[in-house]
Amino acid sequence: MTDAPAALREAHHADVSGGWLRPAVFGAMDGLVTNIALIAGVGGGGVSPHSIVLTGTAGLVAGAISMGLGEYTSVRSANEQVAAEVAKERRELERHPEAEARELADAWVARGLPRDLATQVAEAVRRDPEEALRVHVREELGVDPDDQPSPWAAAISSLVFFSVGALIPLLPYLLGATELWLALAVGGLGLSAAGAVVARFTNRPWWTSGLRQLVLGAAAAAATYLVGSLIGVQGGL
Repeated sequence: MTDAPAALREAHHADVSGGWLRPAVFGAMDGLVTNIALIAGVGGGGVSPHSIVLTGTAGLVAGAISMGLGEYTSVRSANEQVAAEVAKERRELERHPEAEARELADAWVARGLPRDLATQVAEAVRRDPEEALRVHVREELGVDPDDQPSPWAAAISSLVFFSVGALIPLLPYLLGATELWLALAVGGLGLSAAGAVVARFTNRPWWTSGLRQLVLGAAAAAATYLVGSLIGVQGGL
């Protein structure tokens, strides 16, 4: 049986607007890598399991708050910039509608549309001021003024998923384990699983995405473990 054309199906594309998925993925990965590296660093310095838990918990709380505030500020600032550019385009459409219509037609001609057809469409669009604004903003800025990401959604997603990611390498210690290698192994499994989940959204092999995240996290852990070992040895002299 032949599948129906994708254009006839609703929502045949994933949501790529960046509302919550990007900060969620970035937050989870950052939480995992940050606390794996932090635990490896202080563990390499020879501190007690209680100190590792304290350090990891502090890193979780501080990192989650920082990620949430950073995402909110970043998305809010980007939205405000888009709003300012939209307002500028609205003024141009009100003051110079003919010139703006010619600009729109020129853009379509540059993409291969016949001049006559491009001019007719641009003139038709000009008759509806709001639609004209949306079309001009999409063509000139490459954004949809009616589909901007929510700063709160980005902030909450980043905060929550950072916390979840940062908690994973702490779990063995919270459950009573005292071996550093076990915490790092659990963190590595978390990185591999997170990479595999991301692969579902990108249509890439799950194992390559998981392995990539594992290698990056291992490199960060190795670097901080080395630093922690050197400082711990020097501190004991």
